[in-house]
Amino acid sequence: MSSTTILQSDSRRNPRLTWEGCSVLLDVNDGDRLVFARLSPASTLKIGNKSFSLKPLIGCPFGSLFQIENGENGPQLARVMPSREEGINCQETEEMKEEQVTKDELRDNRALVDNNKAQSLSSEDIDAMRSQGATGDEIVEALIANSATFDKKTVFSQEKYRLRKQKKYAPRVLLRRPFTRSICEAYFKKYPARIGFLRLDALSLLLSFGNVTANSDVLVVDMVGGLLTGAVAERLGGKGSVCNTYVGNTPNPMDIVRIFNFDDEICSRIMRSSLADLTSSQIEPTKPNGENKVSEQASQPVSMDESPLPSTDQSSDLNSESIVSPLTKVFKCAKAGDKAPPEVINLWKENGFTSLIIAAPQSDAWRLVKDLLPLVASSAPFAIYHQYLQPLATCMHKLQLEKMAINLQISEPWLREYQVLPSRTHPFMQMNAFGGYILSGTKICDHQ
Repeated sequence: MSSTTILQSDSRRNPRLTWEGCSVLLDVNDGDRLVFARLSPASTLKIGNKSFSLKPLIGCPFGSLFQIENGENGPQLARVMPSREEGINCQETEEMKEEQVTKDELRDNRALVDNNKAQSLSSEDIDAMRSQGATGDEIVEALIANSATFDKKTVFSQEKYRLRKQKKYAPRVLLRRPFTRSICEAYFKKYPARIGFLRLDALSLLLSFGNVTANSDVLVVDMVGGLLTGAVAERLGGKGSVCNTYVGNTPNPMDIVRIFNFDDEICSRIMRSSLADLTSSQIEPTKPNGENKVSEQASQPVSMDESPLPSTDQSSDLNSESIVSPLTKVFKCAKAGDKAPPEVINLWKENGFTSLIIAAPQSDAWRLVKDLLPLVASSAPFAIYHQYLQPLATCMHKLQLEKMAINLQISEPWLREYQVLPSRTHPFMQMNAFGGYILSGTKICDHQ
């Protein structure tokens, strides 16, 4: 496939629809399970004791709802298409619930006894209904109809009963778009240690204190799996660059960046460079024939979601702003996370980065700031995240002694979610009370 064909396919792709090879976030039963998956005809999702193919999800809009239904080849995921009548019925149901609020005041569950005798429908009857092709919703309605205590319960208890049976016999899968908020929430719920216990509100403050805007050159130290790098690149939107630096010879893993489904333009702005290369005083000249490391990387095989970009001449009539940027000319055929070429490193050394963001809970904050802050331009903001307060307090004290920054402050984010339902609104009873700390400030001119 030529580069021109690749560019046309990317430009015609609808970002609101899924495609083969894209990453998605599958929300099973309203947050009970959160699963990241890459869509392909062979990919599957295990629900209960069975695995279901994810092929029906390809080409569907993000936000679609799927439910297990009987198909030609047995049970499969089928998209739920809400109709206008269903919307009217839902509205009428909400109105009926509001009318029954006063009735529920005279009704309670004290007379209900949980002795497993209220349900007259046995498991054999449910298996027989399934063998006859009954859907999950039909089984739920049959369970409600054969329950001797359902009508005696309050409306709230009836909804809990219906939801519990729906999750068991008619599970639903919500197709969510993987972006900064959904990825951060999913990882914080499933594997918080992999992202350094970085909560969504703390990540938002990092981007705000770091002043991440279009046409910025952001220097990041990402030891949270690539979540910070992907969040910065998403906010830049292909206008600017993000450099993921590291100490030593081994780069920090950034696998989460692949989940964002970035296009080729944004991927080309995500680069890596070691701290030794950024602080080196020797500037490597550009080869006269133009055969630098970028062209060598373009000849290497790439995966399905990391197709190489076309040359600058072929895309000149599509994106005039990219021609103006010197970074685009130099780094036009790279993929996300490749090593930054010498020409780009030279530009960073001459102009300085516009901001610095650090999320490295395993490293000493002061040692990183002492080495990285000279690479940032004067009056540029910086923000440092850490899980604990003492490392940031020590770093803040030393920055004041060395007179390297002003406007220093340590922030402790706090977040509480609220449940908003008809006729009732209250905060969630269970929440995470700890979101880490952020040290922010502004770099001042170096003393000569």
